[in-house]
Amino acid sequence: MSLPIALQLYSVRQDLDKDFEQVIKKVKEYGYDGVELASLHGKEPEYVKKLLSDTGLTPISAHVPLDSMLKDPDGVFGTYAFIGCKYVAVPYLPEERRPGKPLFDKTLEQMEQLGKKAKEAGLQLLYHNHDFEFVKIGDRLGLDVIYETIPADLLQTQIDTCWVKVAGQDPAEYIRKYKGRAPVVHLKDFYKQETDKDIKMYELIGIKGKDHKPSDKKAFGFMPLGFGQQDIPEILEASKEAGASWVVVEQDEPQEGRTALECARLSIKYLKNLIW
Repeated sequence: MSLPIALQLYSVRQDLDKDFEQVIKKVKEYGYDGVELASLHGKEPEYVKKLLSDTGLTPISAHVPLDSMLKDPDGVFGTYAFIGCKYVAVPYLPEERRPGKPLFDKTLEQMEQLGKKAKEAGLQLLYHNHDFEFVKIGDRLGLDVIYETIPADLLQTQIDTCWVKVAGQDPAEYIRKYKGRAPVVHLKDFYKQETDKDIKMYELIGIKGKDHKPSDKKAFGFMPLGFGQQDIPEILEASKEAGASWVVVEQDEPQEGRTALECARLSIKYLKNLIW
């Protein structure tokens, strides 16, 4: 039995800004079962809830910046619980909050408190990784420190398979490592050339470092599923073995020469053609 498939709407964010309703309808038309929100794009929660319900898409979760959650946890969790989400995910950590950085310990404490707040609202807090969590802290990796520090009932995983592989780890093995704690898995494909040069991957998604230089798009790029270097069938098998409830397609930027919506369509087409 295959898992239901959602689209992380960050993948088509610019299209949503232009015509929110039509893009949501296209996502359903392509064959997606649900969506993961990254913003309401200026729409009221009531409108989003009704549109998704009328379209037949399940709002499974939402990505919300950590600082936004900390500023107004009741408002954030109340909004997404109202829309119908089951999960809310910490999507990204600024540099000073990352493993090994000055605010890491405080960030762990804050995420644990947010996990409790989420529970009170009927939601489960998730953590969506990148590659910067795979630094060594003693003899452990930073991502493991996060999950070993915060109890599983307060924080579960949202393994982003692209960034796991970029960090030099096996995505399928990492999903299996958190069996029973991996309800939502991010499917993301990419290509990366072997090179000695520093590939500024985050700058490809608009995150500029202090030493900002033009990014080499020929050395790294996000791809529709099945068009890159990921072993998607093995990742799907691992997701089922780990007890995942959903897989989520995410593509931070469209493949060169294709639109974001075209990439979203190709990804779901690839998944639907697999026997899994």
